[in-house]
Amino acid sequence: MGLFGLFGKKNVSAELSERFPYSMKTEFVPYRLKSRERSSSTLMVTLKNITGEPVMGSVVVSVPKQISLDSTGLSKEKEVKLGTMAPDEQKVASIDLYSDVGTESGEYTITVTSFVHYRDYAHVLNSMRKRAVVEAV
Repeated sequence: MGLFGLFGKKNVSAELSERFPYSMKTEFVPYRLKSRERSSSTLMVTLKNITGEPVMGSVVVSVPKQISLDSTGLSKEKEVKLGTMAPDEQKVASIDLYSDVGTESGEYTITVTSFVHYRDYAHVLNSMRKRAVVEAV
């Protein structure tokens, strides 16, 4: 019996670091941005805890230089802290994307990275990266 067994707690860090405890789904509303003018779209990132243990999570979104995460056009990366998620709990992070006059027609790849933390947000146990494509027309 380990140290955690004496106090009624079990060490789940090995299980969480072997496989990722989330299922991640991304969706754009509306599906497209307008090129050569100011427009916006919302990226909805849905995370679901698929383990039997509560986990702390966050999401980091990175965009290419032709689009931004704020209306001024300066922000290219944003972190959303989701807090602790109970087993089978689902949380949604909404991130606004903006195009401007410098956005040309085409497809742009958005990188979404979700993290599993322990103790606080400075300690990362595991991460998963997904790419989503938004189209500017």
